[in-house]
Amino acid sequence: MSPAKRRARAYDPARTRAAVLAQLGNVREGVRGLDPERLALPTRLGAWTVRELVAHIGMAVTAVHRALELPAPPKQDVQVAEWPFATAAASTAIDEFTRGLVTERPDLDAYLAETEAGLRTLLDAHPGGRLLSTNAGALPLDDYLVTRAVELVVHTDDLNAAVPGLEVPFDRQALAAATRLLADALALKAPGASTEVRVPPYAVVQCVEGPRHTRGTPPNVVETDPLTWIRLATGRLAFADAVAAAKVSASGERADIGALLPLMA
Repeated sequence: MSPAKRRARAYDPARTRAAVLAQLGNVREGVRGLDPERLALPTRLGAWTVRELVAHIGMAVTAVHRALELPAPPKQDVQVAEWPFATAAASTAIDEFTRGLVTERPDLDAYLAETEAGLRTLLDAHPGGRLLSTNAGALPLDDYLVTRAVELVVHTDDLNAAVPGLEVPFDRQALAAATRLLADALALKAPGASTEVRVPPYAVVQCVEGPRHTRGTPPNVVETDPLTWIRLATGRLAFADAVAAAKVSASGERADIGALLPLMA
């Protein structure tokens, strides 16, 4: 099935909104007590320290604010699962914006508190079907919020990796939305039905051209847990390394999907 004909997954708008707010709240609570020494720790995101990473998390959420300030586009022209493919093109602008925020908003707790309050106000004021101009194309607000759940989950994992003992929790619905969107992006990138990718308990997709499986156990199966999948899809972990570490089970001649990853960077 071609990307244009693939039926887009539906997300529950109320659950998505609650998930974004819950995960943002988890981040706020987790970083509130970080001292300057821990804020200066390096991260796995190039030259960014924890301080830049926290500022970027706020920036990712306020992307909703900035999009709502623009005129609504005339019609939707992309699926939400196409959004991961547009992220790399904006990396330079994102880095510059983030570094500017670190200078302008040194009080990160106050910045995140304002971000959360502003998001609540905007979500109360705007319908989910309101179209937004995003870096990927025109998307409804409710779909764009799914991408914000992805950003929050991915960068929560980055925070936990950077700060020993931080352990910011993951909202279950935010983790589910991130897992599903990135799995659907893989299915768009490599359409087909020869390989089944399983990320229990949240997602199962078929992908990769080849003989179509119709019954019984698929001949090509990839299975992993949600956080490992998110790390693979975002380039935090290499597929071969995950298989070697028994983080991924891959069986069948078409189960090596390493060349298709990452989906976003």
